[in-house]
Amino acid sequence: MLQDAVSRGIAGAGLDVVQYGLASTPAMFNSTLTEDDAFFCPVDGAIMITASHLPYNRNGLKFFTNAGGLGKPDIKDILERAADIYKKFMVEGLTNLEKQTSTSIKRVDYMSMYTSDLVKAVRRAAGDIEKPLEGFHIVVDAGNGAGGYFAAKVLEPLGAKTSGSQFLEPDGMFPNHIPNPEDKTAMKAIIQAVLDNKADLGIIFDTDVDRSAAVDSTGHELNRNRLIALMSAIVLEEHPGTTIVTDSVTSDGLTTFIEKKLGGKHHRFKRGYKNVIDEAIRLNSIGEESHLAIETSGHGALKENHWLDDGAYLMVKLLNKLASARAAGRGGGSKVLTDLVDGLEEPGFAVELRLKIDQNHSDLKGGSFRDYGEAVLKHLENRVDSDPKLQKAPVNYEGVRASGSGGWFLLRLSLHDPVLPLNIEAPSREDAVKLGLAVAAATKEFPALDTSALDEFVQAF
Repeated sequence: MLQDAVSRGIAGAGLDVVQYGLASTPAMFNSTLTEDDAFFCPVDGAIMITASHLPYNRNGLKFFTNAGGLGKPDIKDILERAADIYKKFMVEGLTNLEKQTSTSIKRVDYMSMYTSDLVKAVRRAAGDIEKPLEGFHIVVDAGNGAGGYFAAKVLEPLGAKTSGSQFLEPDGMFPNHIPNPEDKTAMKAIIQAVLDNKADLGIIFDTDVDRSAAVDSTGHELNRNRLIALMSAIVLEEHPGTTIVTDSVTSDGLTTFIEKKLGGKHHRFKRGYKNVIDEAIRLNSIGEESHLAIETSGHGALKENHWLDDGAYLMVKLLNKLASARAAGRGGGSKVLTDLVDGLEEPGFAVELRLKIDQNHSDLKGGSFRDYGEAVLKHLENRVDSDPKLQKAPVNYEGVRASGSGGWFLLRLSLHDPVLPLNIEAPSREDAVKLGLAVAAATKEFPALDTSALDEFVQAF
């Protein structure tokens, strides 16, 4: 229904419409770059209809040109133009639109082109071997999203065995688990699939395949900091010394791994995949080489792939390592990948707590939740500066980050919601509680801030 409505609107503006049917978000952007007349490519613009991992009633539109995804200013402009058109809309216009639509819409299977390119990329990495993954058993969990194609259209043509792959059929009700690589239930599902099938590797996607994660043959998760470390190792082999841009909640251990072991530079920026990607692009524009922008959520973009956050392409980079190792006579299955993150220091304890701002509380004094949140952060920053047990991060682009008790915490303002997320990592729960108590002492002076989650955490120890 939404696809038809969008198509009518575009056709009514006098443009040609090409419908791809079920597709991934990265594929839609890729269609603006592909050069193939048989697929009417490159297209001038692409629109993805998706709710990502949210419920089906949260569907929205993502817009792309060959310069990438549109940002907030562009979206605002589109909405204002749409509102103006709607005011002048007449019922007769709908009939005319339906007539125009029936003659100007074409339908093609663009995903066949997109997946073919992924297959070619792995073959190239293995020295043009037709089936470089022959002998590997790789299971896919698409979470009933759009990523089910990866098993039959990418892995199997490369020779991999994919039995045990699960939830490949699209179902917006997500009957098995939320398709989200950050979701514990989702990760538990792919881990179990790997172990049950004695697979070499497990791959999991989010709904529209712009995020991904992996699991090695022992059930060890390769997501969040581990996925960033793995991708950093791969990229820094190809581009020694390059800068790796990440979001703000990455660990101190990751910084040490990237800079001390891999010889790269870790540029920890803000939360939000678009922020991370745009920062990497900016660094390149001022002469600082960066080839990878990646968020703990599983959004990852490479310079070689037009800075597109493509979960399938990230997994192709992992497959390239497996295939090239096999071609060079080095076996070991997914150990080839896990060896790359050997030495990554991981915290003994990690937690994220969400402190909500009550927008109706009198303490806001008629101001916005964002102003109130900034006041909380400023007060915490002052407390950190006066606390000899805490050291403020010398370089920080978001919220207040400080280290102490062998760990660190970050309190920041959510990008969209009246929430202050608090991330804490430490060697033990006891050390994490010490950091939590420092934050609690500062936030207790703000009655509109619901600190119940933090209070419960520090009191439970």
